[in-house]
Formats: sequence, structure tokens, C-alpha cells
Amino acid sequence: MKKMFFTAFFAVLSVCAFGQTNTYQLSSHILDVSEGKPASGVNIRLELYSSGVWSLVDEKTTDKNGRITDFLPGNKSTGIYKLTYLVSDYFKRTNKETFYPFIEVVFQIKDDQHYHVPITLSAYGYSTYRGN
Repeated sequence: MKKMFFTAFFAVLSVCAFGQTNTYQLSSHILDVSEGKPASGVNIRLELYSSGVWSLVDEKTTDKNGRITDFLPGNKSTGIYKLTYLVSDYFKRTNKETFYPFIEVVFQIKDDQHYHVPITLSAYGYSTYRGN
């Protein structure tokens, strides 16, 4: 009976420990449209605007798919944010001259929805939009 209790206890514990998934309110993606592929290894800085000052929230690096999926844990981070895409080193690695050493995108999160802020990029142009 004792053995069965511990087996059931650890089974429930493992489901709780590994069954939880974290949610994130903000993600981003960089697609290099001149190459037709994701821009991996690009640092992206996230800052929050408050009382006239930008403050660093987080900085991450795009994965092999050009994505960052885990900015802002949870769904309660309203405010004005800025993503700074530090693309200079990416273009240096790909042996391309660029007009943009970095790209800043400012946007507002007003609710508890997920926000996806991607950019499409080339050495002399970029575009952004709110995805989902």
C-alpha cells in the first residue's frame, strides 16, 4: 500500500512538473528577404518606456529560425515597448554592407493578448507589422 501511494504521488508530481507550459506575451522574428531565410544569431533588446525614460527589460538572440519566442513571461505586461534589432553584426557575418546598424520598433501593448512583432529585412530596407 505504501509503495502504491509513493508511485501515485510521484506520477502526479511529474505531471505537474513537466506538464506546465510557460506563456510569453511577446515574440519576434527576423526574415532576411534578400536571402529568403531567417536571420539567426541577431541580438534583440527589449525596453520599456516609462516617465520619459527607456529601461532595459531583456535582451535575447534569435534562434536558427530567426525567432525569439519568450519575451515577457505571462500576459500582464502593458505599456510602450521598443525592440532594437542589432543587425550590424549579422550583416558583417554575411559580408554585406548595410544602411542600418540597428533598427528600432516602438509599439504599445494595451491588453493581455499575445503580440508578435516581426521584421522583414534586407541591407537597405526593412518592414514590420503586428503579427499574431
